[in-house]
Amino acid sequence: MWNIDLTLVDVARVTRAAYAEAFEKVTGVPLVYLAPAAGRTDSELFFDFLARNDVDDVDEALLPRFTEELGAAFARRRDQLAAGGRMMPGAAEALDALMRLPDTVQTVVTGTIMANAKVKLAAFGLDSRLDLSIGGFGSEHYPKASLIQFTRMRAEEAYGRAFPENRTVYITESARDVEAARIGRVRPIAVVSGSSTETQLRAAGAEHILADLTDPAAVVAAVRAATGGD
Repeated sequence: MWNIDLTLVDVARVTRAAYAEAFEKVTGVPLVYLAPAAGRTDSELFFDFLARNDVDDVDEALLPRFTEELGAAFARRRDQLAAGGRMMPGAAEALDALMRLPDTVQTVVTGTIMANAKVKLAAFGLDSRLDLSIGGFGSEHYPKASLIQFTRMRAEEAYGRAFPENRTVYITESARDVEAARIGRVRPIAVVSGSSTETQLRAAGAEHILADLTDPAAVVAAVRAATGGD
């Protein structure tokens, strides 16, 4: 399992613009104050935006409306992703290297809603390397730890075989995601490519840490070490 933002791609500028457009459309209030996004789902961020921007009149319809508007706002900016964002160094090569491992399935667990996750990955040609039909997405409105377990169970159902917790990894740059992986009972592999430092990633419970993804052999070695594989 892979996180997307700052692990595989960096499209923060486009994402912020989409958040701002969607938030103002559903609340009528400009999105002035943002919130830390690492390790959080779009639904969590939305409620944090409401609090930080003093929106008091909240009803249950706001979240689904925000999700719908966020997908539309992001889709309108799909042509900006490659120009205004980037694929993280080594991401494609790392995915390709893991694809060559026997009995290995790759997907994502991300706080991003499904529609936007697919657009982000497709902009850099990474979508075809992942089975997104079994992934966990922010549009499901569950915490990351639950998404991790649901994704593992979906993989078992889709592929008709077991994917044991101790043979499943979650690769991410976020200390919060490392904690989610441990709560979700899979093995975290951390990449020092986001706002979390190596010290913070270790404190969160990451035993296997990569400086980046530029060495595919190191990525494969980390996965093997985390899962006890040969």
